[in-house]
Amino acid sequence: MKQIIYQVDAFTDEIFKGNPAAVCPLNSWLKDELMQRIAMENNLSETAFYIKDGEDYQIRWFTPTIEVDLCGHATLASAYVLFNYENHYGNNIRFITLRSGDLIVAKEGDQITLNFPSDIIMPSDISKEFADCFNIKPSHVFKGKTDYMFVFDSMKEIELLIPDFPNIKKLDCRGIIVTAPADNVDFVSRFFGPQSGVDEDPVTGSAHTTLTPYWSQRLGKESLTAIQLSARKGFLKCKNGGDRVDISGNCRLYMKGEIFI
Repeated sequence: MKQIIYQVDAFTDEIFKGNPAAVCPLNSWLKDELMQRIAMENNLSETAFYIKDGEDYQIRWFTPTIEVDLCGHATLASAYVLFNYENHYGNNIRFITLRSGDLIVAKEGDQITLNFPSDIIMPSDISKEFADCFNIKPSHVFKGKTDYMFVFDSMKEIELLIPDFPNIKKLDCRGIIVTAPADNVDFVSRFFGPQSGVDEDPVTGSAHTTLTPYWSQRLGKESLTAIQLSARKGFLKCKNGGDRVDISGNCRLYMKGEIFI
């Protein structure tokens, strides 16, 4: 059996930057085990699979080790593939998910905007297990639906962070978002998810469902700019809409091919 596959760099307007995602358009769902093995073979932070459902699309996302509830950059990449290579008509897409509700995507020029449900966070004490995750202690810790968010005082601290992956892996969560204010943009972040098979994710769209409401309230701004400070770097525009957030970015196609399964 042949299966079309795309590889797209998301949240960037340059090839070899942003976050690479694999996208597999399907006519019907493959077995879960097979989709997981494809994601493991791709060895990217996410592989997205989608099928057409009337005028909409059902979508699922797999890391090399698990299926996840929500993935921003692979949704952005899937929308980019549909808009540019898979003959989707119009500038809006509705993705239907089992775990995160409906996701709306819109295109304006080269920019694609994800409309995702906002995360709800609760403050947590900075316990020893949290303090042991990095070489620098955070100033605040919050717990969201799937991630912890560690807030630091400066962009320099985010750049200098050294993760302790064995300790991070002990936490019962998808991963840890780390963030701080910045001068050239409103905030910066990084994301570490060794328990999800991704030690450091280059650009994490879904993390910005947590980051956007927090920084919007803290800075008193509805519209925000952000950089994820991985080695590849990602650039995002975010807008707080209360129970929903808009997360915008660009994509570039790296590869289109076939896999044989």
